[in-house]
Amino acid sequence: MVSHMNRRECLALLGTIAAVPAEVLAQQPNVTRRVGVLSVIASDEVIGQARLAEALAAHGWKEQDNLNIDWRSGAGDRARIAQLADALIARKPDILLALGTPSVEELRRRTTTIPIVFAVVTDPVSQGFVQNLAHPGGNITGFTDYDGPLAGKWLEMLTQVTPKVSRVFVVYNPATAPFAPLMLRTLEGAAQTLLVTVEPAPVHDVASIAALASRKEGGFLVLPDFFTMANRADLLAAIAETRLPSVFWSRAFVDEGGLMSYSTDSAEQLRRAAAYVDRILKGAQAADLPVQNPTKFELAINLKTAKAIGVAPSPGLLAIANDVIE
Repeated sequence: MVSHMNRRECLALLGTIAAVPAEVLAQQPNVTRRVGVLSVIASDEVIGQARLAEALAAHGWKEQDNLNIDWRSGAGDRARIAQLADALIARKPDILLALGTPSVEELRRRTTTIPIVFAVVTDPVSQGFVQNLAHPGGNITGFTDYDGPLAGKWLEMLTQVTPKVSRVFVVYNPATAPFAPLMLRTLEGAAQTLLVTVEPAPVHDVASIAALASRKEGGFLVLPDFFTMANRADLLAAIAETRLPSVFWSRAFVDEGGLMSYSTDSAEQLRRAAAYVDRILKGAQAADLPVQNPTKFELAINLKTAKAIGVAPSPGLLAIANDVIE
């Protein structure tokens, strides 16, 4: 009886030993893991490289210690993003972090096995990145920068400006914002209630951005799109020339002279993405981690710009702003 018990215990112990290595490997400080990051735009914009290192360090993953971060930035250029995706995959990372839709598209074409965590991505289900939000099902999961009603809120903000806006030009680059038709449908639905006309204003390059300066009467709504972020100086200059009100998808535009933004907190997105990177490095499967919609939004208004173009945001809008630049 005793020997039988010992044998059982011995087998149990062997089973435990066999199960240990992967877990130990994931958490051992002296095993260096590699994270490949592909960002649509420069590393210091929206979601910064230093911020990522800081967020991962909070989970015990430190550069020069147990982590290598390979950061590649595509400067809004689709062909360059594809080349960088090849280069990253060649380095055989343990995990990939994709910032922006084009980054996810290029990486998923090249691997179905390396886990991919995304951030600042719009509607990953209709883009085919995941089966559904609760159960992504493949090697991809992450954090969206958009929930359904957001587009309607942007439109509503433009109607809360005096003089009243009755036509809204929706700015995006079809090559880098393939989800734009979905957002336009949402905007057209909201436009009927708000009694405004929505007009697509696609841009493809610096020349088409400059052409926006000829628009008269209305307002601008700039959709989430890293192309507009990478070219924001030209975009803001063209919009300033029209003296029309504008609403943007990122706070970065308002800091540089745009009128208003209602956006997700990008630092928060990065912290949440870092937590998923940590969990996957410690053995979790991307397929089992639900895609999460944003939980925090920020409204920023630039009153200096409002005065310069002769418009006034409503008192109600100012009352709920997180940040007012005077």
